[in-house]
Amino acid sequence: MTQQWTLPAWAVLLPAAVGLVLLVVVLLVAARVGRTERRLVATGAEVDALRDVLAVLEQQQRAPTTSAATSAATSPAAAPTAVSDYVITRVGDEPEDDDTTAVEPARVVAAPLFADLVLRESVVQAASLAAGVRRALAPEVRHRVRLEMKRDVKRARKQRRADLRAARRDWEARRRAEVDLDDPALDEGSAA
Repeated sequence: MTQQWTLPAWAVLLPAAVGLVLLVVVLLVAARVGRTERRLVATGAEVDALRDVLAVLEQQQRAPTTSAATSAATSPAAAPTAVSDYVITRVGDEPEDDDTTAVEPARVVAAPLFADLVLRESVVQAASLAAGVRRALAPEVRHRVRLEMKRDVKRARKQRRADLRAARRDWEARRRAEVDLDDPALDEGSAA
């Protein structure tokens, strides 16, 4: 006696499709990881290059100041000059009361006023909702809805009756046709 297994096609194709999807996902993740690693290596190289540039710039910045200090030591009559591109003024100082630099502080709303504004907006929204509900439930609207429902029910009843009459006529016509086919004596025109 042999045992035969029969499987529906979807039972065979479903694991194959799931495996294919998993393979695609793994390949996409591997590609993304490889791309990320390449970006990381490139970023590391850029950081190293920027560090080298920064070191060169720092050496250039220090070189003029040290040469100026040595020249000042050799010639005391010469006025010292500072070589710098950017000068930061007023770090940590309080700003002066100039009309041009005065920044108006942000307006602070008191807590009761804030609550009043928020609640007022909520009350307006709730009132408009209540007005809409009241208008929707007004007697005129309810009467109009009731009237439309009655019209719709009447129309549905008429349609149902017409369908029933048509079905009854069709059924009776079929029955008459069957009787005419079954009884050949009626075809001969007997007076019975």
